[in-house]
Amino acid sequence: MRLRHILALLLSASAVLRATAAPETWQIDPNHSALTFKVRHFLAPVPGWFAKFSGTIIFDRTQPEASRVEATVDIASVNTNQADRDQHLRTPDFFDTASHPTATFRSKAWKQTGPDTFEVTGDLTLRGVTREVTLRVKHLGYADGNRGAKLSGWEAVTTLRRADFGIGKPERSIGDEVEVTIHTEAKLQK
Repeated sequence: MRLRHILALLLSASAVLRATAAPETWQIDPNHSALTFKVRHFLAPVPGWFAKFSGTIIFDRTQPEASRVEATVDIASVNTNQADRDQHLRTPDFFDTASHPTATFRSKAWKQTGPDTFEVTGDLTLRGVTREVTLRVKHLGYADGNRGAKLSGWEAVTTLRRADFGIGKPERSIGDEVEVTIHTEAKLQK
């Protein structure tokens, strides 16, 4: 009887460990997240952001290298706080949102670089061109949200080249490098 009791406890503990070790699905909350960028105009960086985006993070706490992320950005939601410039960015001169309304990112590899930092490499498709990019990601932790929600926070940065995606022409007034910063709050899906 004692052996049976020990076996039952071991099986229960094993089931609990498997349940807590399962990858978790987190839905990005666009109302509490931001996708921003900066690009040089002559000497000073000009900031902007995309107001509409969505995504899912599937994070495995015990095996981060098995994690995944997918995101979609509504490129027409670009905003640089200057309406004429924003309209020009939507034209074929830059993003060509009529032909390429969205950008997507799908991760291919997660590499842990510190206790809460990662290099997340994946395919970014923008303006019909797909390139491999690496995001430098920091996990900000977990929190209990309103109405019983479970939340996680993330920050990611990368630098893209406009020329790699055919965005605009080479010109001295606009820098080729675009600094991208992503601040994300995500909600655990049940």
